[in-house]
Amino acid sequence: MEEDGSIERAIEAKRGSPFLNPKQAAHYLGVSLRTLQEHRTKGTGPRYRRPCRRIRYHIDDLDTWSIAEAEGTADD
Repeated sequence: MEEDGSIERAIEAKRGSPFLNPKQAAHYLGVSLRTLQEHRTKGTGPRYRRPCRRIRYHIDDLDTWSIAEAEGTADD
């Protein structure tokens, strides 16, 4: 997640439910929907839930995953 747009995305996301659909989650993370789907398929993406067969991401899980990804990239 990039610094310049992350605050605005967080404010926008937290206005409603802390659970975001995949499109909202991808926007929040600053990645494409396809990239998020690929991570989910490979099991390398953020934690998600499936209430009523719909995929939802909790904003805290997105933040946790994003931080871990940034730390992993810094080690490379």
